[in-house]
Amino acid sequence: MTWKTLVIKTDDVFAESLSDALLEQGALSVEICDADAGTAEEKPLYGEPGEPVDQLWHKAEVSALFEQDVDLEAIIRSVVQTVALPEIPGYRVEVVEEQDWVRMTQSQFDPIQISSRLWIVPTWHQPPDALAVNLILDPGLAFGTGSHPTTKLCLSWLDKHLQPGETVLDYGCGSGILAIAALKLGASLVTGVDIDPQAIEASQSNALLNACNPEQFFFTTEATSVKNANPMAQVDIVVANILANPLMVLAPILAKATRLGGRIVLSGILQEQAQEVATLYRQWFDMQIAEAQEGWVLLIGTKKS
Repeated sequence: MTWKTLVIKTDDVFAESLSDALLEQGALSVEICDADAGTAEEKPLYGEPGEPVDQLWHKAEVSALFEQDVDLEAIIRSVVQTVALPEIPGYRVEVVEEQDWVRMTQSQFDPIQISSRLWIVPTWHQPPDALAVNLILDPGLAFGTGSHPTTKLCLSWLDKHLQPGETVLDYGCGSGILAIAALKLGASLVTGVDIDPQAIEASQSNALLNACNPEQFFFTTEATSVKNANPMAQVDIVVANILANPLMVLAPILAKATRLGGRIVLSGILQEQAQEVATLYRQWFDMQIAEAQEGWVLLIGTKKS
C-alpha cells in the first residue's frame, strides 16, 4: 500500500488553520515543520509542558498524509477557500511507499557513546564494547533514550561523579535511563519518580532488561514514597532532567529529598534560564553551572548545612 504526502508552503499566520482544514479534508495526520530545517536558517522552538506554544516558524511547511486515491488538487482548492488564502500556495506531493516500518525505525537508532566506559545500546544492536557499562534501552513511549543533550549531560555527570554505594533519586525518570545508569555505575539504592504511569512501567521493564537487582530500585508515581521510607527519605544524589518551570516549582521537594552535603543535578534548562533556576536553588544549595551542550545547561549543587 502507498500513501501521498501533501506538503504546503506557508507561514506562521496560516499554518494552524491549514492544518485544521486538511484534517477536515480527511488527512490521516498533519505536521507543521520549519521550512528551513536542515539549513543554517533552521530555528529551534521550545515550550514548557502544559503551556501553549506562542510562536511558529515564519517560514513553515504543513505536511498532510492522505490515502493514495484522494484528489489532492480538489483538496487544495477546498482548503484555500476554507482558510481564505489570497492565492493557491506552493505545494508538492510526495509518495510514501509501503516499507518495513519497524526495520526502518530501528535503523535510525545506533548505539550512543557517552564516555569511554558508558554506552546506550538498543536491543537490536550488539554492544560495541562488551566490557563497557552498557545501558540496553529501546526508544519507547517514555522520554529519555540518551540522544537528547540534557540526558547526555546527566549521564556524563553520573559517570564522572557517582560514588559506589550512594543512594539516588531520579525525579521525572521517564524511561528510567538515569536511574538504571546510576545502578550500573554503583549506586546502592535508586528511586525513580514520574507522574506518568507509562513512564513507571517503562522504567521497571528497562531496569529488569538491564539485569538490575529488584531489591535496589523502586519506581513510583507518588512523590512522597520511596522504598522502605515514608515520607521521602533523603538521598545522596537527586537528579532531575525535566524543564525549567517544573524544576522551579519542585525546588522545595527536591531540596528536602537531598541530605546535608548531598548533591543535586538539574537539567532540561536552557542557557537563558540557568541563572533564574540557580538563584532559586541557592536557598538550599551552593549552585554552579557544570556544563552546557547545544544550548542546554547542567546545574549542580551541594546542599548547605
